Amino acid sequence: MTTLVLLRHGETLLTPERRLSGSGGSNPGLSPAGRRQAEATAQALARRGGIEAVVTSPMRRCQETAGSVAARLGLGVQVDRDLREADFGLWEGLTFAEVRERHPDDLSAWLASPEAAPSGAGETMQQVTRRAAAVRDGLLARYAGATVLVVSHVGPIRTLIRLALQAPPRTLFRMEVAAASLSTVTYDVDGTATVRALNDTHHLS
Repeated sequence: MTTLVLLRHGETLLTPERRLSGSGGSNPGLSPAGRRQAEATAQALARRGGIEAVVTSPMRRCQETAGSVAARLGLGVQVDRDLREADFGLWEGLTFAEVRERHPDDLSAWLASPEAAPSGAGETMQQVTRRAAAVRDGLLARYAGATVLVVSHVGPIRTLIRLALQAPPRTLFRMEVAAASLSTVTYDVDGTATVRALNDTHHLS
C-alpha cells in the first residue's frame, strides 16, 4: 500500500481573509502564524514517522512549509511544478464576495463547470485535475509501498481527495482544507484509493 499525506501550506497574510491566492498572483510566503503552523506540523510528522519523501509545489508558501518539515525529518525536498495552485486570473487577491460582485457570471459558470475558467483566462479545474492526477500517478509508480508527504494547495489537494472518492467535480466546494491541515489517502496495489483522513488540524491546537 502506498500512502500520500497531503499537507496544505501554512497561512500567508491572505489566508485569514480567505482571499484567492493562486499561481498567477503575488506568490506570498508564510506569515508568522504560518511559520508556527509549519513548525507544529513538522513536529507532529516527526512523531508520526514513516515518511520517506517530501514533494512540494513550487509556490513560495509551500516550499517554506515543506522545508520546515523536511528539515525536521532529515529529508530533501523535491519540487513538482504540477502541484501549484490554479491560476485564478483576475480573481487573484480577491475574496469570493468581491469576485461575485465584480464577475458574477464568470463565477457562476466556474462553480457550475470544471471546464469554465476564472475571468482573465485563468486555469480551469479540469486542467488542475489533469496535472494533479499526473502527479499522483507518478508518485505511485516511483514510491510504491512508501509514504510520501505532498505539500500543496486547496485546489490540488481537494482534487486528489475527490478523485480518490470518485466523486463528481461539484464536490470540490464541499470540502474544508484548512491551512496546515493534513489529509491522507492510501492506494492498494491495484490503485484502489481510500481516504483515511481529511482536514486534520489536531497538531495545530
